[in-house]
Amino acid sequence: MLATMGMGCFWCAEALFHELHGVKTVASGYAGGTVQNPSYEEVCAGGTGHAEVVQIRFDPRVISYETLLSVFWRFHDPTTPNRQGADVGSQYRSIIIYHDEQQRQSAEQSKETAEKLWQKPVVTEIVPYTVFYPAEHYHKNYYREHADQPYCRFVIDPKLMSLRAKLPSLVREEGS
Repeated sequence: MLATMGMGCFWCAEALFHELHGVKTVASGYAGGTVQNPSYEEVCAGGTGHAEVVQIRFDPRVISYETLLSVFWRFHDPTTPNRQGADVGSQYRSIIIYHDEQQRQSAEQSKETAEKLWQKPVVTEIVPYTVFYPAEHYHKNYYREHADQPYCRFVIDPKLMSLRAKLPSLVREEGS
């Protein structure tokens, strides 16, 4: 099955979801906009309407869509429009792109639950899937290839440590 979500920078989301047992692949890309085959530079300029997202291929017998949503809500701030931390712009907005009616219902229900946990309004968009454009090759497995980069060390590492500490039963075993 597929899930498509944006929670700020796709490097961070890709690293987080890749850690989960039952996730087969995670691809960084662009969705939710109007320009066909956008480039990273075009998306960052803000004129395409796309968000940085990850497309997650997962085994629903091992990990549920609802569990993916739970990770989504826990590891970003869904109350900040067009921003996650120092990353600012509509491409960093919080977005869930559903692939079918069951995913839509699950996303809406999980958003209602998340709204009770935040003091500010949740601004996450929930929209139907139309098209996913894979990001350029140099974005693929960015964290794995560049773990020593400052962004990875100061933004992604703490989220991965938190995931491993708070949800150890979801994290795949080392090397799998």
